[in-house]
Amino acid sequence: MKRKLRSGLSASLLAVAACVALHSPYSLAARDAQTILKETCQGCHTPEADNALSRISHQRKTPEGWLMSIARMQIMHGLQISDDDRRTLVKYLADTQGLAPSETDGVRYALERRLNTVEKFDDQTSQMCGRCHSGARVALQRRPAQEWERLVNFHLGQWPSLEYQALSRDRDWFDLARKEMVPLLAKRYPLDNPAWKKWLSAAPKAESFVGDWSFSGHLPGKGELAGVMSVGAAGDDTFKVSVKGQYADGTPFNGDGSAILYTGYEWRGNVTIDGVTMRQVFAAQGSAMQGRMFEAEHDERGLDFVAAKQGSSRLLAVQPGYLKAGAETEVTLIGSGLTGKPNFGKGVEVVEVLEQSPERMRVKLKAATNAQPGLRNVTVGTLKGPTLSVYSEIAEVKVVPEFSVARIGEGGGSTPKVQGRFDAEAWGKGADGKPYRIGVFPAQWSVEAFDDRAKEDEDVKFAGTMQADSGVFTPGDAGPNPQRKMSTNNAGNLKVIAAVDDAGKSLTGEGHMIVTVQRWNNPPIP
Repeated sequence: MKRKLRSGLSASLLAVAACVALHSPYSLAARDAQTILKETCQGCHTPEADNALSRISHQRKTPEGWLMSIARMQIMHGLQISDDDRRTLVKYLADTQGLAPSETDGVRYALERRLNTVEKFDDQTSQMCGRCHSGARVALQRRPAQEWERLVNFHLGQWPSLEYQALSRDRDWFDLARKEMVPLLAKRYPLDNPAWKKWLSAAPKAESFVGDWSFSGHLPGKGELAGVMSVGAAGDDTFKVSVKGQYADGTPFNGDGSAILYTGYEWRGNVTIDGVTMRQVFAAQGSAMQGRMFEAEHDERGLDFVAAKQGSSRLLAVQPGYLKAGAETEVTLIGSGLTGKPNFGKGVEVVEVLEQSPERMRVKLKAATNAQPGLRNVTVGTLKGPTLSVYSEIAEVKVVPEFSVARIGEGGGSTPKVQGRFDAEAWGKGADGKPYRIGVFPAQWSVEAFDDRAKEDEDVKFAGTMQADSGVFTPGDAGPNPQRKMSTNNAGNLKVIAAVDDAGKSLTGEGHMIVTVQRWNNPPIP
């Protein structure tokens, strides 16, 4: 194996290049994966029985996980590998040693770059592993006990100071990692899993994804959108992609790009929307896709995405998803195979069907004055779909995300700012007194000092600016600020406040936002 690190290629630039590679189709001119493994990897990874290689053959990972492993070989061990060979290798390893859809359930937020997710792992995993990186990074790989132990040894060898850091110097970290975490991880995330073998035998062919897809989405700070994504074949497991849609306010959402399918369901795409490149990270199974689209340079600017292949029958969304008792409104149903009469449940009358096609239905609704507050099951013919919220008054407003991190940037440097983006969720109380989510409402947004220290440091003045009508917070510039005490930077500790008007009554909700320094290390799995 060649051991010289490519000249001038920093870890951060390599991470960017690697991420671009993951979302780009591989070249047909690249060497085949077996040749790459033999000629590039076998110098360090020794052959074993059944054409296996040490270490490599005893792990299963997502495409991002394999990409990070190869990038680590480049950064730490001087591996030289071309972009085409890296793409080919990631594709091969993800297809043959990946994760089944059921094995990524609950932790796809890390792949989808939902970086304000508050993880919920047991205390032991959070303290032993999650103090340095996400618990999802651990949960998105599979190893036998021996490989988990080698991973522990790698951590201590590569970062010997970790035993002296918080949540490790107060305990025998190495002993606990070997004797308690290794058996736990081997049991929880084993290499051998019937779910993976079953998926390998049943994974759909890439051609099943060719066609038109109806989609629905929501972008915090902007609102709901819908449209059609057209998918055409471009080669083995690769696609041409065209998106045509619009937001509820009429803003177009149009663009073209390409995508690649890993592991039979892991959809990764690059689509340029109005000159801005957006990544697609979807789980694509059968006639359904679900995941997130986000800007390549600003992963915080992302939208939830759900789609159904035209020709199938599925009700995806009701936009907007709420109706006030005694009021009339227009709603749009998004899906595929929408035939038959729409029904919105007790107390909700369909006044008129204004527009109807298999992918879109626009309906005028009226809720009875005495309609019971709560959720209604929505149906179109025999199709069951999302719910419609009927409410008489808003009981509570919640800021989503409740806790978030924004980051200063630019200011003469190359690192972009990371915005805070928020929604105001209205909640009601049902007839049974239990709370239920009504939906996202327009709000007036502001920020305040989170505590006395933030007030004393004038964090509201320096940390950034909140757009009052959108819930989008733009942090201040990076670097020292001579206007601040001791010329510190523009970090801050802020309350995020949303004020929602409900028939002349103002209700507020609060969230918490930390405005901190630049994100220098930005791996595909945080």
